[in-house]
Amino acid sequence: MLERRIAASGESSALLPSRLDAYPAVAIVGPRQCGKTTLARSLGGRYYDLEQETDRLRLDIEWADVAASGSLVILDEVQAAPEVFARLRGAIDADRRRNGRFLLLGSVSPALMMRASESLAGRLSVIELTPLSFGELDAEARARLWLCGGFPDGGVLHARGFPEWQHDYLNLLSQRDLPSWGLPARAAVTRRLFRMLAAGHGQQWNASQIGKSLGMSYHTVNRYVDHLEDAFLVRRLPAYHANVRKRLVKRPKMYWRDSGLLHSLLGVGSFDELLRQPWVGSSWEGHVVDQIITAMQQAGRRFGVWYMRSSDGREIDLVIEVGSEMWAVEVKLTTRPGPADMARLKRSADLIGADHRFLVTRRPDLTRSGTQTMCDLAGMVAIAAGET
Repeated sequence: MLERRIAASGESSALLPSRLDAYPAVAIVGPRQCGKTTLARSLGGRYYDLEQETDRLRLDIEWADVAASGSLVILDEVQAAPEVFARLRGAIDADRRRNGRFLLLGSVSPALMMRASESLAGRLSVIELTPLSFGELDAEARARLWLCGGFPDGGVLHARGFPEWQHDYLNLLSQRDLPSWGLPARAAVTRRLFRMLAAGHGQQWNASQIGKSLGMSYHTVNRYVDHLEDAFLVRRLPAYHANVRKRLVKRPKMYWRDSGLLHSLLGVGSFDELLRQPWVGSSWEGHVVDQIITAMQQAGRRFGVWYMRSSDGREIDLVIEVGSEMWAVEVKLTTRPGPADMARLKRSADLIGADHRFLVTRRPDLTRSGTQTMCDLAGMVAIAAGET
């Protein structure tokens, strides 16, 4: 099994073991098929899939043994059995000194977090598991990651499956999972929304424009996109606000989080086809943004992220607040960055007083000069994870 960064063996600082040492219960949330169950079952212990009626019955009957068990208890798709949260609270409170007792898995964050906040406040730590990321893959798989995305069965590991697996995945989400999680749209409407969001990938979010195309209000569109964001499919990157002399754009940017899902929706089936698309730069930008955020999450770093665009055209693709520092990250799809690229970044970064400025390209080296760094994705991921 491919080792996941949040559970890396031999690393005492790895996120999952350190949280299990510190809390009675840990929840791993993330999209369907990203590897949550595989990771959890590799830890051993007692396993229950709460989407299965037989496992819910088995858990009910065996609860006394479960509560007294000295081994890890894994409850998969826990949002499907909301009644279990009160039981978890009682079992934890009966012996608050024991940590690492329960591992909860969930594919949709709000349903899980609402129950958790009601019953397990102070007793539960939440970790997000993404599809496979740059830092978890070898060189061969990294070469496929941008095209295929990170879902283990979607082509990144074995050079097959893409884009058919992604089409099937999105169809199943629209027909079964999203409605069961509360999205009131018909499957055909959801698929149209998927395609429209793909067409607007990397652009400022305009719910009114999408609503007109779908024949619904912008309020309804925003509610629908809330569901997609909560299911870890899309990301609305907020606009940065600061007291600067320039007027700043306030609308968020919209990204598909997994590049393979984006490419399947836009009809791309190979790397050559991808490079011929007029939107290829936005695809690369979104991929880099997601990998940076993922690396920081996996390292357990506390941070905030935005993008910045001023009324006169100054722009920063990713603004990151890490502790007392502000980072400005610009993404360029080129192997030959020039002085003008770094000069543009400097002008924009000066606007917000960024402490560090990063130009991320496809040139495979890393150069530093004062507060300025030029690197490829591998270098930026290592920096984001705190490794360099």
